[in-house]
This record gives sequence, C-alpha cells and structure tokens, in this order.
Amino acid sequence: MNPSPSSDQQADQPVRVLVVDDSPTMRAVIGSCLRAAGDIQVVGEAGDPYEAREAIRRLSPDVITLDVEMPRMDGLDFLGRLMRLRPTPVIMISTLTFEAAEAAIRALELGAFECIGKPIGGDLIKAFADLPDLVRAAAKSKLRQAPEARKPVAVQEIPSYRPNDNIVAIGSSTGGVEALIQLISTFPANCPPTVITQHIPASFSWRFAMRLDQNSAASVSEAVDGAPLLPGRVYLAPGGEYHLEVEKGPTPVCRLRAGDLHSGHRPSVDVLFQSVAKLGANTVGVILTGMGKDGAEGLGAIRAAGGHTIGQDEATSIVYGMPRVAFETGAVETQLPLPAIAPEILRLCAASGGIQRAG
Repeated sequence: MNPSPSSDQQADQPVRVLVVDDSPTMRAVIGSCLRAAGDIQVVGEAGDPYEAREAIRRLSPDVITLDVEMPRMDGLDFLGRLMRLRPTPVIMISTLTFEAAEAAIRALELGAFECIGKPIGGDLIKAFADLPDLVRAAAKSKLRQAPEARKPVAVQEIPSYRPNDNIVAIGSSTGGVEALIQLISTFPANCPPTVITQHIPASFSWRFAMRLDQNSAASVSEAVDGAPLLPGRVYLAPGGEYHLEVEKGPTPVCRLRAGDLHSGHRPSVDVLFQSVAKLGANTVGVILTGMGKDGAEGLGAIRAAGGHTIGQDEATSIVYGMPRVAFETGAVETQLPLPAIAPEILRLCAASGGIQRAG
C-alpha cells in the first residue's frame, strides 16, 4: 500500500470517504448521510476487507468507515493491518451489543479514530446524524502511533506516595479512550479519588471501565449512585441515560442524575466539572482530547473556585477541540503533553512534596 495522503484538507476540497460494510442497506444509509453533508464525497464502497484493500489502493480515501463484523476477514484484523501498512483515519461502525463492546474498545486501541454504534431498527438516517462531523474531524486528525509503541504498563506503586484530600475529575471525548488508558495506567494503587466522563455509547462504557481496570493498579469501575470517592478508586460515568456528578459531604459521593443533553452530551463533562467546582479548592480538573467544547465552562468553574486545572496540549491531542476551547477561554491553568499529565496530577494530589512538577 502507498503512503497515506495528507490529512489536512483544503477548505474547498471535499473529504473523500470509502464506506466498508457487508450490508448493502447499511452502505446505502451511510453513503446517503455523508453525501447529504455537501462537503463529503463517497468515492467508493466495499463489501469486505479484500474489496476494501483494492479500493484503498485505487482510490486513496481520506477517511474510511469500517464495520467491525465483516466476512472473509475480521474488521479488527483488517484495521490492524491497515494501521501498520497504510495508516488512514478510520471510523468503526459497531453493533450496540455487549458482545460488540470488546471489539469496539479494541478498535480504538488499534488506532481507529472513533467507534460509533450501528442502530438496530428505527430511523437509521437520524442515528447517523453525527457521522459527517466525525468524518470531517477524522480527516484533520493526527494518526495514532503503532500499537506496539503505546502498550501501557501499570504502575503498582510509587514509593512514599500518599494522596492528599484532592478530588480529580477528568473529561474527554474523541481520542479519549487511548488517552485515558495511557493516563490511568500510570496511577498507583493508592491514587487520588478520580471521576471520569468520557463520551462513549452506553453499551461500551462498562467494557471500557473493565479495560481501564485491567491496565491500572488502581481499582476502576463504572460509577454507581452513592459510591464514596475513596483513594485508590477511579469511577467512569456510564454512557447514555445519566450525568455523573459529585455530591459534597464528609466523604464526597458519586451521583447519577437523569437530565437533558448538556453541551450536546449525556453524560456531559460540563455537568461533572460544575458539580466538582462546588467542592472548592481541593480539586483537580483535567480536560483531554475531544471534539466540541463540552467541559470548557465547567473547567473554568473549577479554576474560579480555586482548584487546579490541566489541559492536554495540541501536539498530543487526537482532536484539539475541547482542550483548545478550555485553553482559549482561560479555564486551563497548565497545558501539558499527555505523558506529563498523570505525573502532574499526582504531584498536585500528593500529601508530601516528594513529587516534582512535570516539565
């Protein structure tokens, strides 16, 4: 396969997309959604990875949509080969089932730009309403490193580390799965209490929490209503129906609250951050890679309340959207590359001065 074309799109050039799915109906639906956007060109379709391989060579698409479950070759196998031989932004389309959740998380680890749910019945066109925005962002995104270079190694403990009373809140979206795996894998078993809102489909979040737990010495789980925020525990907002908030008390607790979409999302990073800001100065807010602006307002509230705030820098963000807005609005106190964020969190949450500031 030849080298990938530049992902930087000229303003007057459409994004060229190859749609790969074994279902002719699904290919038609995805193609219709993308063509309706006006600035996206569906340059080809393929019914399996072998057809896709020839189409990629012939058409050199800017972005590929790829079904996880494919005939003749598994979609994950094809994705792994593609990212090694001809790295191209890929949006995976997965069924919204528990069985598919593992494959979706694995696809993101392999370098997929995003993984979205394939609707079962209902209004298919409406279900893919966000796909054009994802395709545009994918065309401009930074491609992932090879998986071998990104394998996380869990840190079992940090000698003499003891957490203070700070609560850590992290928000992320597109690119956040890999970023969070890298970040949380460096947390020690006695890490500060941490809450996370990641934009992710409801049926995927439980599996992602398990993956984080497998890659970290800390205990990671989906948040449940009333769970106390304790050292060594990390809580991930369940996808879909509820916003994750933190309720103040002698020991702060997780609250799952029903509510409308906020900043276009549920769970919303802004909602989480706004609740954490009510705890006052003993907080650390972190905003990572993602599309849009969710989290910027809430991060500003944390900083205004005296808490510390950290934003991922542009160079290491897959999509410098959420952290950019937060930085430009003054919500970010310290902007750092992804590898430096966990050490800075631990420094800010250390009871002693033995951990130096991240460079």
